Amino acid sequence: MLKRSIDVLGAAVGSILLSPLLLVIAALIRVREGAPVLFRQERVGRDGRTFRILKFRTMRVSQPGAPEVTVAGDERITDIGRVLRRTKLDELPQLFNVLKGDMSLVGPRPEVEQYVADWPEDVRRIVLSVRPGITDPASLEHFDEEALLAQYADPIEAYRTIVTPKKLEMYQRYVAAQSLAGDLKIIIATVRRAFA
Repeated sequence: MLKRSIDVLGAAVGSILLSPLLLVIAALIRVREGAPVLFRQERVGRDGRTFRILKFRTMRVSQPGAPEVTVAGDERITDIGRVLRRTKLDELPQLFNVLKGDMSLVGPRPEVEQYVADWPEDVRRIVLSVRPGITDPASLEHFDEEALLAQYADPIEAYRTIVTPKKLEMYQRYVAAQSLAGDLKIIIATVRRAFA
């Protein structure tokens, strides 16, 4: 209950303080790339419930069947999108997901259903027992995941068999040891990493 209260307070204050930046980014995307400004995608949240995650759109409007996994150098990424993705500013609209109750400031990153279906049942139960977050230890560890995946001939297979198992281990460790002090450290580390 305390974590949820802190999430709401943090997301509300963050949304207000960052509103000029949010508006500037939205305007740049609209002027340079057109509509839509936001990217919405179904993700799996707490207790397996799905929700629509919000991000600033960083890619050209995808055609049906476009790959879910993005690698460094992907031609679909816009010029503005490269900057937003490198600094993680594209994730800022998720503050509204936090306010709505779909997400937390810190927690395992929400995944699309097709990948969650591959998780072992016991792992799924643990990871989905908490609200997914905007950031977490695995996000910090895989901050430049796109560059990592670009090294593989089959990025999607590498994501499934190499990256995801490591993330799931970290998600489970986070759930077992989560604390408000730990969450604060993760938030500070994320901000520092984004602007390093």
